Amino acid sequence: MPTETEIAIIGAGAAGIAAATRLAELGRSCLVLEAGTRPGGRAFTESASLGTPFDHGASWVHVAEHNPLTPIARRLGFTLFEGERRRRDILLIGDRPATPAEKAAHDAACDTWEAVAEARAAQGGPDIAIAEAVPHGGPWDATVSHWLGTTICGVEPERNSLRDYIDTGLDGENPQVREGFGTLVARLAVGLPIQLAAPIHRLEADRHITLEGPHGTIRARGCIVTVSTGVLASGALRFSPGLPAEVEAAIHGLPMALLSKIALRGGAGLGLDPFARLGRRVEGEGDRPMSWVVSPFGRDHAIGFLGGEAAWALAREGPAAAEANARAELARYFGEAGLARAFPHPAVATDWGENPLFLGAYTYARPGSAGARAALAEARLADGRIRFAGEACHTRYAGTVGGAWASGMAAADALSATLAG
Repeated sequence: MPTETEIAIIGAGAAGIAAATRLAELGRSCLVLEAGTRPGGRAFTESASLGTPFDHGASWVHVAEHNPLTPIARRLGFTLFEGERRRRDILLIGDRPATPAEKAAHDAACDTWEAVAEARAAQGGPDIAIAEAVPHGGPWDATVSHWLGTTICGVEPERNSLRDYIDTGLDGENPQVREGFGTLVARLAVGLPIQLAAPIHRLEADRHITLEGPHGTIRARGCIVTVSTGVLASGALRFSPGLPAEVEAAIHGLPMALLSKIALRGGAGLGLDPFARLGRRVEGEGDRPMSWVVSPFGRDHAIGFLGGEAAWALAREGPAAAEANARAELARYFGEAGLARAFPHPAVATDWGENPLFLGAYTYARPGSAGARAALAEARLADGRIRFAGEACHTRYAGTVGGAWASGMAAADALSATLAG
């Protein structure tokens, strides 16, 4: 006999946890079905590799003053800290540190890049790629595009929608969580009806909603789907009847970007303050610098960030290639001998791009697909009994845990109202 539940939720990331939390508040019963062996999704903290909490995924509580998780984190006693934005303790030009005047020119180029992008988007017209709008040719323009575009967005500006970039810009306060953002999300999953190692491969809508996986069948009145658009586009979850054309278009208009982290333990004797930031100027076509945060919360970590096609390429090559690339980057700052002394331990590399449960870090919109987030969030399959939720569905805070949380709450409200009608 199939398992019966009022509402099934596919995925126990932030959106699924939020949806289950809200449904409980509304007096609805639910069952959260998670394919992996832990809750939290792309918010994941672990301590074994580096000896202290390390966020493999989400690290920042973006736009904290409006983030629904900020008051929750503080109420639960989590520690939030924000370092100086756009700070560069070391900014290299070739093999030398930038002068104060050159650092100021870099910061001014960042301001100009953002202002030009905003002004171009405000003009209206067709949704174009970011690269078509921002400055080119200046001494810092390629570096700024690499940092603000490829690294932060996880995709090259040539492939990213300008309108979506502006609509989902993450201004305001952006603190980190001392105990780990993933620790917070996992705490919020405690006590919820979550079934781990329970992948769903087929979702059928008829008189009932039927979910099928290798461990059995679940029958429900309604369903909230929170898996990534990468998983949806891969066909790992099949829908019967098939998805409407507009939903398929929305999913394929929101591919997964990749921002990878490579963390090294050590850093003794470097003389850097907590949360020190390292970066360097792009040195020509094909150069893809990593950006670094060293000693977060005073810990002996150096965490490198690499986005876009360079991150995908290293993900395909595996952890050894990622570590070699990271060490080569850090050697630019500290020399080969200094690097070997300071960071003697093996590196930890994230695997979001190769992990079949995610197939990327977070979404971006293709040029021309700026409306895809709203289309996916507003999709009402099976007369509204099947809804989508997740960071991809949030039209303001896409790519964030807060956006996923708010999306899950909204989907729970909408589905509950449908079932009550």
